[in-house]
Amino acid sequence: MPKINKGQTNKQPKGRTKEKKEHPSEKAQLHPRNQHRARYNFALLIASSPELAPFVKPNVHGDESIDFADPAAVKMLNKGLLKQYYDIENWDIPEGYLCPPIPGRADYIHHIAELLGAYNSGKIPRGQHIRCLDIGVGANCVYPIIGVKEYGWSFVGTEIDALALASANRIIAANPFLQEKVICRLQTKSTDLFKGIIQEEEYFDLSICNPPFHASAEAAEASTLRKLSNLQQKKVTEVTKNFGGQNMELWCEGGEEAFVREMVRQSRLFATSCFWFSSLISKQAHLKKTYEALSKADATEIKTIPMGQGNKTSRIVAWSFLDKEQQAAWRELRWKSKPVKEHALKANLL
Repeated sequence: MPKINKGQTNKQPKGRTKEKKEHPSEKAQLHPRNQHRARYNFALLIASSPELAPFVKPNVHGDESIDFADPAAVKMLNKGLLKQYYDIENWDIPEGYLCPPIPGRADYIHHIAELLGAYNSGKIPRGQHIRCLDIGVGANCVYPIIGVKEYGWSFVGTEIDALALASANRIIAANPFLQEKVICRLQTKSTDLFKGIIQEEEYFDLSICNPPFHASAEAAEASTLRKLSNLQQKKVTEVTKNFGGQNMELWCEGGEEAFVREMVRQSRLFATSCFWFSSLISKQAHLKKTYEALSKADATEIKTIPMGQGNKTSRIVAWSFLDKEQQAAWRELRWKSKPVKEHALKANLL
C-alpha cells in the first residue's frame, strides 16, 4: 500500500469511479452453447426492450450495469434477456416470486442436453417428441422457455403453488410458440414429486429440478441479507429479495440435501418412466448423501456435471434406472423412430 503523507487521503473523491476493470471477453465457465457467455450488451437489450433503459447506469468501475440489489431492475433485465435471446414478447411474474438468473438456467438446459447427446451417438435429440419434466416450474417458467427455444423440446411443468402455476400459464398463453409445447400441472400433494404428475404409460426423456436450498425461513433470510450486503458493500439488515422467491421456492425441511434424497427415493417408483432424472446440487457437501441415496435406490447410472457462473460453483447430478438394453430400446423407439413408438417401448421396458 503506498505511503500516505500528512494531509493526504486514500479515499476516492466523491463521485469518482474506481479504476476501469478489465473483463475477460467471455465467461468461459459457461457452456459453449450458452448465449450469455459474453458480458451483457445493454445497448442491444435496450434497443429491443426500451423500458430497461432507466435501470442501466455506470457501476463503480464505469461499466454499464444495473443495481442487482434492486428487484425491479433484475426483473427488467430478465425481460430484456428473454425477449432478445428467446423471442419472449410477454413475460411477467407476481411480486415476490423467484426471478432467476437466466445464464445459469440456460447452462442447466445445455448441460442436460449434452448428456442426452452422449447417449445418442453424440447427437442431441431435438424436437417436440423429446419430453422434459420440470419439477417446480415456478412463476417464471424459464426452464421451459429456454428448452423450447434452444432444442424444440416439449415440457410438463409441475407446481404446488397455484399462484405460481397461474403465472406460468399466463406466460405460455401470451407467447404462442410455447402453447403447443408447454403444459403445467398442479401437484396437489406437496410431499409427492412424481406421483399424481406422471401418468400411466407416459414417458419423459429427462426431468430437471432446482430444489429449495435452505432448511428454514431464517436460514433463507440470513443468506439474502449476506448477498445484499455484498452487493451494496455495506451491512444490510432488511430483506429485499433482489431475485425474489417465495418460502416454498427458497427452503424446505432439511433443505436441499433432504429434498434431493427424497426425490431419488420417489424416482425409483417411476424407474422406467424417465430416462434421466436430474437435480441441481448447489452445495458440494450434499453430494455424499445424494450418492448414498442413489446407491440405495439401485440407480444403474449416475453422472455429476460441474457448472460455474462467476464465483459460484454448482453441479447437476443425473441418474437413470434403465439397463443397457432398455436404453438401446429407448433410443431406437423414442429418439430415432418417427413417429415415436411408445407402445413398443413399453414392452421393452417391462
